[in-house]
Amino acid sequence: MQLTKLFKEFFESEKAGGIILMLCTMLSLLLVNSSFSEAYLHIWHWPLFGENIEHWINDGLMAIFFLLIGLELEREVYNGELSNLKNALLPMMAALGGMILPVVIYFGFNIQKANLSGAGIPMATDIAFALGILSLLGNRIPASLKVFLTALAVIDDLGAILVIAIFYTGTIIWSNLLISLGIFGFLLILNRLKVYSLIPYLIGGVFMWYFMLHSGIHATITGVLLAFAIPFGKGDESSISIKLQHFLHKPVAYLILPLFALANTAILLNADFSEVLTQANSLGIALGLIIGKPIGVVLFSYAAVLIGWCNLPDDVNWKQILGAGILGGIGFTMSIFITLLSFDNNEIIINSKLLILLASLIAGIIGYLYLRIVSPRPSQTN
Repeated sequence: MQLTKLFKEFFESEKAGGIILMLCTMLSLLLVNSSFSEAYLHIWHWPLFGENIEHWINDGLMAIFFLLIGLELEREVYNGELSNLKNALLPMMAALGGMILPVVIYFGFNIQKANLSGAGIPMATDIAFALGILSLLGNRIPASLKVFLTALAVIDDLGAILVIAIFYTGTIIWSNLLISLGIFGFLLILNRLKVYSLIPYLIGGVFMWYFMLHSGIHATITGVLLAFAIPFGKGDESSISIKLQHFLHKPVAYLILPLFALANTAILLNADFSEVLTQANSLGIALGLIIGKPIGVVLFSYAAVLIGWCNLPDDVNWKQILGAGILGGIGFTMSIFITLLSFDNNEIIINSKLLILLASLIAGIIGYLYLRIVSPRPSQTN
């Protein structure tokens, strides 16, 4: 399979981003569990324009992350793996299975508990970490599997965004929501009128974000909406959508996601860790990510191929699909993001973050070792 230049750039940025995320997480855990703990935690609560820094990262900068996800999804739909329905169905079904089964597992452990709002936590896949680990395997991994995991993770994130919009919305202030959607409609009209200057879309996006922020619906949804309002054109280097995607790769990978990791993985480790592991919420998160993800990905993919809806790529086998599913269990960014929306209790939030980190680490290690075993180097297959 011939990889496009933009896909290679996206893959490489996510690879580097995954490594930086890992380092930032380790640094954050180290600082918060050291003598600098109080000062480090205080940094994220410094006031800035009426809110604290952590709020601006989670509700502001993360909207830019979602904008990049939306632009990548737009490219996939118009000119990538998702542009052909038969090709798109395999990662779509895999993503669907990878979302449904973890939720079912979480419900199984928490159906009679007060933690049901956390059901969306294990359904997410972290693109940066998953592709970062996949990249460590180099030419062992066929191009089709890289595209499959990327498409799966992007669709997975879209599913998580829809879940956030539908299930994690409090009281809606309809006036602000309608203003935000009205701006979105205006930007769509500009798109249809072939207005190819990026400036009006960015200005409109800022106002759309502001009113969405004050509507009761999470403001990061604005990023995805804005992405689909920006003209894609022919999808070549002159497209403002492609230009913006190029521009956003580095700041998202090297600034926004590392800041998110630093602000949201400041977890104090305590002595009763074994007790945390046995809680229903913890088991739902861990088993949903580590077991639910890969089983759901393989089952739904196999069913789609068996029915005849799609085909397995020639250079990919089912063992590798399972490996991709295991890497899909790296929740991290999106799982932590949903955790912050799911709970008000700080202790439950901290415990959930801890289990997300642990489950993601286990999924990453197992996925790497498994794919290394089942994917020999090209020279070994001759």
